[in-house]
Amino acid sequence: MEKIKEMSIDLETYSDVDIKKSGVYKYAESENFEILLFAVSINGDDVIVYDLACGDVLPDEILDAIVSDDVIKWAFNASFERICLSYWMKRNYPDRFCSYSIPEDTVGNYLNPASWRCTMIWSAYMGLPLSLEGVGAVLGLKDQKMKEGKDLIRYFCVPCKPTKSNGGRTRNLPMHAPEKWTVFKSYNKRDVEVEMGIKDKLHKFPVPDFVWEEYHLDQEINDRGILVDLQMVENAITFDERSKATIADEMRGLTDIDNPNSVSQMKSWLSDQGIEVESLGKKAIAEMIKDAPEDLAQVLSLRQQLAKSSVKKYQAMQNAACIDHRTRGMFQFYGANRTGRWAGRLIQLQNLPQNHMNDLDAARELVRIGDYDSLSMLYDDIPDTLSQLIRTAFIAKPGYKFYVADFSAIEARVIAHLARESWRAEVFKNGGDIYCTSASQMFHVPVEKHGINGHLRQKGKIADLALGYGGSVGALKAMGALEMGLTEDELQPLVDAWRQSNPNIVALWWDFDTAIKNAIKMHCSTASHGIKFTWRSGMLFITLPSGRKLTYVKPRIGENKFGGESVTYEGIGATKKWERLESYGPKFVENVVQAISRDLLMNAMKTLSHCFICGHVHDKLIIECSEKVSLKVLCQQMARTPDWMPDILLRADGYVTEFYKKD
Repeated sequence: MEKIKEMSIDLETYSDVDIKKSGVYKYAESENFEILLFAVSINGDDVIVYDLACGDVLPDEILDAIVSDDVIKWAFNASFERICLSYWMKRNYPDRFCSYSIPEDTVGNYLNPASWRCTMIWSAYMGLPLSLEGVGAVLGLKDQKMKEGKDLIRYFCVPCKPTKSNGGRTRNLPMHAPEKWTVFKSYNKRDVEVEMGIKDKLHKFPVPDFVWEEYHLDQEINDRGILVDLQMVENAITFDERSKATIADEMRGLTDIDNPNSVSQMKSWLSDQGIEVESLGKKAIAEMIKDAPEDLAQVLSLRQQLAKSSVKKYQAMQNAACIDHRTRGMFQFYGANRTGRWAGRLIQLQNLPQNHMNDLDAARELVRIGDYDSLSMLYDDIPDTLSQLIRTAFIAKPGYKFYVADFSAIEARVIAHLARESWRAEVFKNGGDIYCTSASQMFHVPVEKHGINGHLRQKGKIADLALGYGGSVGALKAMGALEMGLTEDELQPLVDAWRQSNPNIVALWWDFDTAIKNAIKMHCSTASHGIKFTWRSGMLFITLPSGRKLTYVKPRIGENKFGGESVTYEGIGATKKWERLESYGPKFVENVVQAISRDLLMNAMKTLSHCFICGHVHDKLIIECSEKVSLKVLCQQMARTPDWMPDILLRADGYVTEFYKKD
């Protein structure tokens, strides 16, 4: 066999763990996990399928290549292959397996990600779908993913129900369907061929080396995982069940509803009370409670508690926790391919409920020790209490604490920097409150938080968050402006006032719009505010200050609903389907600002990579540190400006805690 420099790999595997619920780490950790088929192309040659389920053995050269940091391994969604092979190598070839990192870290049980490359990430970088089938279809590859695959995976890769017809077996083996197995091997081979076809199609647009380094750091963070207090989690699930049963009984006592969880029965009961409703959502019930008589308000309040679905997050933690009680694989690198931001997986750390309880520690301790009676005596709303405690189920390992560091108003800083909105820069330079100053600019009066005209700060905040990317009255409403006390009549003047006080940001929107349209029309490169826009080979590339590019597939100049020019491109839309999407200047500004904010977070992650980063949420890092570390120094390091944007004004604030919470 020739010297191996590069391999393209695809695995077919079996496990009794549901990978969708538990993730690949727990899936491959199962005692019943095994690799069935190993398809590989070495140095771009023809694909070979090793039938491990039927006795084939991988050659020594391939085994050596799997663990070698000098051999590049390619796969589509490479984290799956890397983690599966980590467990498989440890069990079958422990003398060959090599981990990485230091003993104090929790990433050392897996193959080093540094020698792995992922064609799914490459596809995402190019603005393409995140599925092998989707990418193959969009690129028009000669070899497409075989449609039989889903049925074959269902047959061979997951447990089956025992029946009389299958002899009571719980698993289908090759011998049970030899013809299907032959097709399955062809399917396995085809996946590698499609993956290689993607590489061939995209070879003119390589992913920069520094982005691969970012991917490797992301994999390290996913390998590290976050420790979960499983005792607390189990008690919370039990408490929720008890609480929901009590609430349901109380509702039955107050109404004639047989099933208090039933939306139709609840609507029917409300109708009998003379109230017709379209929705029983949180907002709708909250509005009804405001004007409802006491007895009706009580029923509605109970319904609110019953509908709270906090237990699902606890169940997700339970499902994902590995043997060492750490949950892994919660961050999808390039999950948002429009900006390159991460997407959440499994537990969805990005949208955990907030906590506002003053006695969070006390409530958490009652759940942890299993004292339901005390919890129910002290807290009227058990579902809400459990919801607020979700974050606290993530804990630092013994002898360590969580150092949580967060960028301050990062998007506001980036857009101000790009637009050169000088008054905003002065606010950041002087450590001021951007929302107070924004309100002051809009209403021409001094505004201080908890001080003079303090009521206007909220209006400034809503305006900044809703209007920064071209939003108008609709955006304010979507942000909850009416619920926060603003009137309908105030909204348009608020939009006008914000735009008048931020003329450079408004100019930024339309400068981007013009530059992008010119690049598409003339098939050339243009620039605006330090951002480069390039049309090349039927693609629009936006080059960020970091050197990273955003990609828009097959851009065109179209017509918007108002009869004006608009930019359209192909991408994944709201329907999760590949379709033509419309955009314009302010939306492109939003993409760029969020992408730069992502790059600044990644710069902080690189700066602090010697620390044990175990998670990140939006613009926040969660680091597992010994108590000897200085929080002040850590925040200073996080706020270090990168070489590619040295004059941006950054600030990071943080706190130290034994368990994760919102400070």
